[in-house]
Amino acid sequence: MNARRKFLRDNSLGIFFGAAFVAALIGQAFAGQAEYNNQLTTQDFAPVGFWTYVSTSDFAVDVLENWQSEYLQFFLYIFLTVWLVQRGSPESKSVDRRGRGTEKEQRMAAYAHAASPRWASIGGVRQWVFSQSLGLMMGAVFVLSWLAQSISGASAYNETRLQDRQPPVSWSDYLFSAEFWSRTLQNWQSELLAIASMVVLSIYLRQRGSPESKPVGAPHSSTGVEG
Repeated sequence: MNARRKFLRDNSLGIFFGAAFVAALIGQAFAGQAEYNNQLTTQDFAPVGFWTYVSTSDFAVDVLENWQSEYLQFFLYIFLTVWLVQRGSPESKSVDRRGRGTEKEQRMAAYAHAASPRWASIGGVRQWVFSQSLGLMMGAVFVLSWLAQSISGASAYNETRLQDRQPPVSWSDYLFSAEFWSRTLQNWQSELLAIASMVVLSIYLRQRGSPESKPVGAPHSSTGVEG
């Protein structure tokens, strides 16, 4: 197997979802432009081109409100599964393994291996940061995308108000508006429902060969077992 094929095989999951993300984002941009121009023409405004549309706050808020809800989902799941368990789910640790684990279990400090990341074997702030880095990164991306969503959302909201000859509102006023929380919560509830469904349905249902499922013959009560 040549190097290129080996690289594609070894990274096929990330490559597939990365390509699917780009394709979906481009599709959203074209569909959003068409809808945006339909709204403009019904109000006797001139339609805009593709690149003009993707630089608008209307496009930005539609993208960012989905990003922030996804990263909220990951952030909560990563941190909550340290302490919370679900008996019978492969998405959960065993019920008797709640908590952060010992240094030996986590292969850190004196128990780090030769191939372990360097910050796993040293103490202090760097080890703490590395040991929390996945959750911290997901939380940071959530906060930044949520902030960007609120700013672009306020701009898009004010654009609509000006078209209707209404005065614009401040960012802080928009942050406490029904418009902002309606857009935000409709994304949060769908992501939280998806996670809850995955955790509970994986107790009783199987997908042969998937690490997100238990082995086909595993008992329903088996917890933290991947197929």
